Amino acid sequence: MTDNEKKLIQAKHRLEEAQARDRVKERKARTRRLIQEGATLEKALPQTAGMELDELEIYLRELTN
Repeated sequence: MTDNEKKLIQAKHRLEEAQARDRVKERKARTRRLIQEGATLEKALPQTAGMELDELEIYLRELTN
């Protein structure tokens, strides 16, 4: 294996690692956003706190129609 091939493989691995870090960062940001949105929903509509997801969806659809 030549030096250039080794450098190419290393660069590929560094890129894959950077992409994996980005995916983790995006997933954590999405999780945080969803938690905050859920908390805001429960604060604005306290009656939704104990609802199952399907009940909540139906309730919200009825509110918007």
